[in-house]
Amino acid sequence: MADQTAEGQWTPQHNRWAIALTVTLATFMEVLDTSIANVALPHIAGGLGASQDEATWVLTSYLVSNAIILPASAYLTSFVGRKRFYMICVVLFGLSSALCGLAPSVPLLIFFRVLQGVGGGGLAPSEQAILADTFPPKQRGQAFAVYGMAVVFAPAIGPTLGGWITDNFDWRWIFFINVPVAIISLFLTARIVEDPPHIQKEVVEMRKRGLNLDYTGFGLLALGFGSLEFILDKGQEDDWFGSHIISVFTALCVFGLVALILWEIRQIRNKHKPILDLTMFRNRTFGISFVLMFVLGFTLFGTTVLIPQFAQTIMGYTAEQAGLVISPGGVMVMLLMPLVGFLAGRMDPRYMVAFGFAMLSAALARMHSLDALSSYSYLAWLRIFQASGLAFLFVPINMLSYTDVPREKNNDVSGLTNLARNIGGSVGTSFFVTELARRAQFHQSRLTTRLTDLDMMFRQRVDAVANLLTHVGGRTASMAQARQMAQGNIYGQLVTQSTVLAYLDVIAVLSVGSACMIPLVFFMKKRKAVKAEMAMH
Repeated sequence: MADQTAEGQWTPQHNRWAIALTVTLATFMEVLDTSIANVALPHIAGGLGASQDEATWVLTSYLVSNAIILPASAYLTSFVGRKRFYMICVVLFGLSSALCGLAPSVPLLIFFRVLQGVGGGGLAPSEQAILADTFPPKQRGQAFAVYGMAVVFAPAIGPTLGGWITDNFDWRWIFFINVPVAIISLFLTARIVEDPPHIQKEVVEMRKRGLNLDYTGFGLLALGFGSLEFILDKGQEDDWFGSHIISVFTALCVFGLVALILWEIRQIRNKHKPILDLTMFRNRTFGISFVLMFVLGFTLFGTTVLIPQFAQTIMGYTAEQAGLVISPGGVMVMLLMPLVGFLAGRMDPRYMVAFGFAMLSAALARMHSLDALSSYSYLAWLRIFQASGLAFLFVPINMLSYTDVPREKNNDVSGLTNLARNIGGSVGTSFFVTELARRAQFHQSRLTTRLTDLDMMFRQRVDAVANLLTHVGGRTASMAQARQMAQGNIYGQLVTQSTVLAYLDVIAVLSVGSACMIPLVFFMKKRKAVKAEMAMH
């Protein structure tokens, strides 16, 4: 039977580390699913007879449903209990994964991905709350390190694993592999995970009052965050506000979020259970942690897209080779996470966060030296350097987010911090795609001003290349043909150079943004000593 320690810390009946590994298992698969399908889209489109645009809804549908359920997870836990809610999510995730693999058409695949996103969205915040309650504050850093390995490593290996599966087997297996993991996770969760007394008490009180779900709040939450995720995912593709549908969804997003905030304030004043507990942001440390987690998601997911795309478009790598470029960074995170977990319980987490952002900013500044002739090893080492900074961020930020938070609010903390990371990732990816296109056009228009026959250096360059091309493939080409070929060759180099400069502009913004987070860290409250914190809980 679970008991209480002298300090009032609830102790689970089973081994804490067995619980940590159990709940991390399903979360790893869920986070992996946010990136594993990216490289399989052409195969999915071809296999189901759909266009590439139709196939992208396979990604968008998952992200939208995921974004809706994340902030609602704490609210739903109050009605069914955390363990039961987590198990429901595992069942839904596993079952919908099997249905995704069996889907005979794109519309059905999209529908099953929505269900998968709903199931997956409840896993990460539930796991984080389970870890926060299962481990005492002194060990919480090590527990979050296990969770952090899953959250940071999974998107790093997702594209590589997805490319390997689709190249060697069938795209359907990127969904089928979730099923045995879900079954194992469900079996272990039923055996060893348990709800702490405060969760059991909350569920009993809720049942006494009756099932009074906040349907209005949930509807506004779905409208606001669902529309936001759609805008971020499809905005650049549809030319942002040049598109009528993006403008409509923007209006829906603003209306949904504003109405949600007003409704939740009313719920709190009337002492009803809010679906989104905005009182959390009265805690300055939590509010800053929310911002830091957003920036972490922005940078992590943005660079996870940026580096493989640079390798493919500029360096000519295949999808699998591009995925292998970022894999060493995932290995580095796994190696550093135990050290980070060890240090997190023994020093002020604020210094670790400041160090992490400093390293991340320095790594991105160093990445500004990339060009079209960069080698695989150089790009991989830059990713390792960057991953070293990321490893020092995830665990300490999570720990700081629980500062001065009552135990009964642990579910709200986990739901909101995971929402910050996911929305940050969506905004970061959208920012990267949009700015890359715009900066490439800017640099191309600036560089083309020199490509005229009035420019002596351009004429000399064309003549030099044309002389080399006068004999192509053993045949003699006319000087006019050679000059046309030379101009085309130079223009191709210009496009490549413009794209490289655009990548460097985006990297510079990420570097400066990461550096700006460092002073913000020290506005957070210093974490209490372990004994005092244990007594509080």
